[in-house]
This record gives sequence, C-alpha cells and structure tokens, in this order.
Amino acid sequence: MNRLIQMENINKSYHMGDEALHVLKDVSLVVSSGDYLSILGPSGSGKTTLMNIMGCMDTSDGGYYSFEDIAVHSCTKHQLAQIRNRKIGFIFQKYHLIPQYTAMQNVIMPLLLRGMSYSEAVTQAEDCIRLVGLSDRIFHKPNELSGGQQQRVAIARAIITKPALLLADEPTGSLDSATGKEILSLFQALNEAGNTIVMISHDKQVAEQSRRIVSISDGNLSA
Repeated sequence: MNRLIQMENINKSYHMGDEALHVLKDVSLVVSSGDYLSILGPSGSGKTTLMNIMGCMDTSDGGYYSFEDIAVHSCTKHQLAQIRNRKIGFIFQKYHLIPQYTAMQNVIMPLLLRGMSYSEAVTQAEDCIRLVGLSDRIFHKPNELSGGQQQRVAIARAIITKPALLLADEPTGSLDSATGKEILSLFQALNEAGNTIVMISHDKQVAEQSRRIVSISDGNLSA
C-alpha cells in the first residue's frame, strides 16, 4: 500500500499564562492508503489535538507531517485549507448537518461549493445516499431522522468528494450500541471498498472494529 500520511516527532503545546501544557510529545505515525486505523485514548490524552493536526485544522509546534507527499508542516493557511477541503472527509460525533436542509441538500453541499452543476451533484449524491442505505429518506430534514440516520447522511456528505482520507471523530459517541454497530459495519464496508479511515475513539470495543489500533496517553503514542 502507498504511504498516505507520515508524521515524525509531532509536538504541540498550549500556553496558559507562564505554564506550558504539552499535549503531543514526539508523536510519530504512518497511515497507508486503504488503512483503517483507530486512535484510542481517554479524554485529555491528546487524541483530538492529533486529529486536528492530521485534518489540517491545526498546526504542530514542531516535527514533520507529510500528506500524499505534501509537506504539511510547511504549508500556509490557504494551502492547509485546500488539503482539508479537497483531500479529507470529516465525520463528527454530533453530525454537523444543516437543520433546514434535506438529506440531499446536506450531501450535495460540498460539490456545489466546488462549482459542480446542481444536476451532476444530485446524481452523485443519490449514489452516496443509496450507498449508506437512506434512499427512502432523501428528502427528510435532520429533525425527521434518527441519530443513526443523521450520521449516515454525514457519512454520505464526507465520501461524496472521494477524499483520500475519512477522518471520524467519535462517530458512534452519540448513538446507542445497536445503531453504533450499524455505523461501524458501514465503515467496514467503506474500507473494504478502498476508503482510508482514521477513527478517533475512547471506546476500546469501538476501536477494535478497525484493522489497526494505536493508543495515546498523556500525549504519547504507542502501537
């Protein structure tokens, strides 16, 4: 498999007055194309900070980060936004759907923002919505959908741009266990179809559904 992500000696600190809080300490990680990796750790372990750096939403204080051979650690804010918008699909615990939009309207939004025609975007969205099993809810708004259905819409929105990486932050955290298992089964199918997935979780049982687990504790990463 081709190397998608390479991180070496990533550090991140936050300053509170004269105090420095070291959140990430010399973190090194490789993610290959087609991988399905869980980053497992308790609250306060540094996993969200690591996800934000991996997703180009934040920058490290030091170290090397390469994404598809792009030297992310040297990128400008504009270049980071380009990587984030074109190469990464985000799936969050709270779905982040636009409440007044239907499932279809939520899913097509990334394509319309790229300038794709409405008719072409709708055709692609229909395929993605069908893939996540929501063809019968295509014109429903978020308040007319269950939590699991809302997460499926969010997944369809994340995959519609065919990103190089799906980055999932506690994707089952707001769901009951049965619905969470359905979402994890969908992740498994997406990975088998060739999608690269990195999932952030505090739940060992959830993390064990991925192909590979790394653990983070007090800013230190271990296999």
